Amino acid sequence: MIFITDKAKERVLQIHEEEHLGPDYFLRISVVGGGCSGLSYKLDFDNEPQKGDQIFEDKGIKLVTDIKSFLYLCDTTLEFTAGLNGKGFHFINPNASRTCACGESFAV
Repeated sequence: MIFITDKAKERVLQIHEEEHLGPDYFLRISVVGGGCSGLSYKLDFDNEPQKGDQIFEDKGIKLVTDIKSFLYLCDTTLEFTAGLNGKGFHFINPNASRTCACGESFAV
Protein backbone atom coordinates (compact mmCIF):
# COMPACT_ATOMS: atom_id res chain seq x y z
CA MET A 1 0.00 0.00 0.00
CA ILE A 2 1.02 3.60 -0.52
CA PHE A 3 -0.32 6.20 1.90
CA ILE A 4 -0.89 9.96 1.81
CA THR A 5 -1.04 12.43 4.72
CA ASP A 6 -3.83 14.97 5.13
CA LYS A 7 -1.51 17.85 4.15
CA ALA A 8 -0.38 16.04 1.01
CA LYS A 9 -3.99 15.27 0.14
CA GLU A 10 -4.92 18.96 0.47
CA ARG A 11 -2.05 19.98 -1.82
CA VAL A 12 -2.84 17.28 -4.41
CA LEU A 13 -6.48 18.43 -4.52
CA GLN A 14 -5.37 22.06 -4.84
CA ILE A 15 -3.07 21.28 -7.79
CA HIS A 16 -5.79 19.13 -9.37
CA GLU A 17 -8.17 22.08 -9.24
CA GLU A 18 -5.59 24.64 -10.41
CA GLU A 19 -4.74 22.50 -13.43
CA HIS A 20 -8.45 22.00 -14.25
CA LEU A 21 -8.02 18.23 -14.40
CA GLY A 22 -11.04 16.00 -14.83
CA PRO A 23 -12.28 13.44 -12.30
CA ASP A 24 -10.55 10.60 -14.18
CA TYR A 25 -7.06 11.91 -13.28
CA PHE A 26 -5.08 10.21 -10.54
CA LEU A 27 -1.68 10.68 -8.93
CA ARG A 28 1.03 8.49 -10.49
CA ILE A 29 4.02 7.83 -8.23
CA SER A 30 7.10 6.23 -9.69
CA VAL A 31 10.76 5.60 -9.01
CA VAL A 32 13.36 6.46 -11.65
CA GLY A 33 17.12 6.14 -11.76
CA GLY A 34 19.09 9.25 -10.85
CA GLY A 35 19.85 11.66 -8.07
CA CYS A 36 22.63 11.70 -5.50
CA SER A 37 21.67 8.35 -3.99
CA GLY A 38 20.76 6.48 -7.17
CA LEU A 39 16.95 6.51 -7.23
CA SER A 40 14.51 9.42 -7.41
CA TYR A 41 10.79 9.82 -6.86
CA LYS A 42 8.54 11.12 -9.62
CA LEU A 43 4.99 12.49 -9.23
CA ASP A 44 2.61 13.15 -12.11
CA PHE A 45 -1.08 13.37 -12.79
CA ASP A 46 -2.23 10.76 -15.28
CA ASN A 47 -5.54 9.50 -16.60
CA GLU A 48 -4.43 6.35 -18.44
CA PRO A 49 -3.77 3.26 -16.32
CA GLN A 50 -1.07 0.97 -17.70
CA LYS A 51 -0.98 -2.81 -17.72
CA GLY A 52 0.39 -4.06 -14.42
CA ASP A 53 -0.30 -0.84 -12.49
CA GLN A 54 -0.81 -1.17 -8.77
CA ILE A 55 -3.80 0.97 -7.72
CA PHE A 56 -4.40 2.20 -4.18
CA GLU A 57 -6.75 4.69 -2.58
CA ASP A 58 -6.02 6.52 0.66
CA LYS A 59 -8.09 9.37 2.08
CA GLY A 60 -10.05 9.51 -1.17
CA ILE A 61 -6.96 10.01 -3.35
CA LYS A 62 -6.24 7.44 -6.07
CA LEU A 63 -2.53 6.58 -6.05
CA VAL A 64 -1.12 4.52 -8.93
CA THR A 65 2.34 3.05 -9.45
CA ASP A 66 3.91 0.55 -11.80
CA ILE A 67 4.92 -2.81 -10.34
CA LYS A 68 8.68 -2.11 -10.55
CA SER A 69 8.31 1.15 -8.61
CA PHE A 70 6.02 -0.50 -6.08
CA LEU A 71 8.88 -2.78 -5.03
CA TYR A 72 10.61 0.38 -3.74
CA LEU A 73 7.45 2.18 -2.56
CA CYS A 74 5.66 -0.47 -0.51
CA ASP A 75 4.39 1.13 2.74
CA THR A 76 5.66 4.58 1.74
CA THR A 77 3.79 7.71 2.84
CA LEU A 78 3.56 10.85 0.72
CA GLU A 79 3.87 14.00 2.87
CA PHE A 80 3.69 17.70 2.05
CA THR A 81 5.42 20.40 4.07
CA ALA A 82 5.25 24.15 3.69
CA GLY A 83 7.73 25.14 6.39
CA LEU A 84 10.92 27.17 6.34
CA ASN A 85 13.07 24.08 5.81
CA GLY A 86 11.63 23.45 2.38
CA LYS A 87 8.26 23.43 0.74
CA GLY A 88 7.09 20.46 -1.22
CA PHE A 89 6.26 16.80 -1.31
CA HIS A 90 8.41 14.38 0.67
CA PHE A 91 8.39 10.62 0.92
CA ILE A 92 8.57 8.68 4.17
CA ASN A 93 9.95 5.43 2.80
CA PRO A 94 10.73 2.59 5.22
CA ASN A 95 12.51 0.74 2.39
CA ALA A 96 15.16 3.43 1.87
CA SER A 97 18.49 2.59 3.48
CA ARG A 98 19.95 6.00 2.62
CA THR A 99 18.60 9.35 1.42
CA CYS A 100 20.46 12.36 0.11
CA ALA A 101 20.58 15.66 2.01
CA CYS A 102 18.06 17.27 -0.37
CA GLY A 103 15.59 14.40 0.23
CA GLU A 104 14.90 13.93 -3.48
CA SER A 105 16.74 10.66 -3.95
CA PHE A 106 17.31 7.46 -2.03
CA ALA A 107 18.97 4.04 -2.10
CA VAL A 108 17.82 0.64 -0.91
